[in-house]
Amino acid sequence: MFEIVSSGGVVMIFLLILMALAMMIVGERFWSLRDKEIIPGQLPEQVIEWSRKKNLDHKHIDQLAENSPLGYLMAAALRKRDDPREEIIESVEDAGRHISHQLEKPLNWLSAIGEVSPLLGLLGTVIGMMKVFANIMEFGVGNANQLAGGISQALTTTAAGLIVAIPAVLFYRHFKNKIADQTIVMEQQVMQLIDAISKK
Repeated sequence: MFEIVSSGGVVMIFLLILMALAMMIVGERFWSLRDKEIIPGQLPEQVIEWSRKKNLDHKHIDQLAENSPLGYLMAAALRKRDDPREEIIESVEDAGRHISHQLEKPLNWLSAIGEVSPLLGLLGTVIGMMKVFANIMEFGVGNANQLAGGISQALTTTAAGLIVAIPAVLFYRHFKNKIADQTIVMEQQVMQLIDAISKK
């Protein structure tokens, strides 16, 4: 394994760093995007019950906003509960854009890794081929050992770039779809709350 890594040269070090970073982001997103963290199961019923009992002081609403992304959206609705329905919805939409940005922010790094890794692999390929041609000019084509190092670097970095990029792109798409699904559920549950506080 060490021989494979060392044959990739300096470019391989950067690819390994990107691989480690991608793995950390994927692990963190799997943990942070769990449904129970984003959309706590009993929260909508509890909040609607609070609204019916008029148990909605600033302390409750602030705690709700810190509870989860869904809680943050519900708190945005409750802070405007005495305003017209259109203004409540507008406030929730603004909060929703903030939440979406927060949920997707780490994914920008994952997307960048998916884009940059193949380019680094290509850079390693170019450097490897430059070594091959330099050796050909110096030693001719008769000595295969002089050419093997450059060819090995070219092939190794190309493969490594793809090995890093393909999972990064797949996980990026997976998390984007998961966030989109969770956003739809949050929208539905916040609309139920808006209906409840608009009818009081």
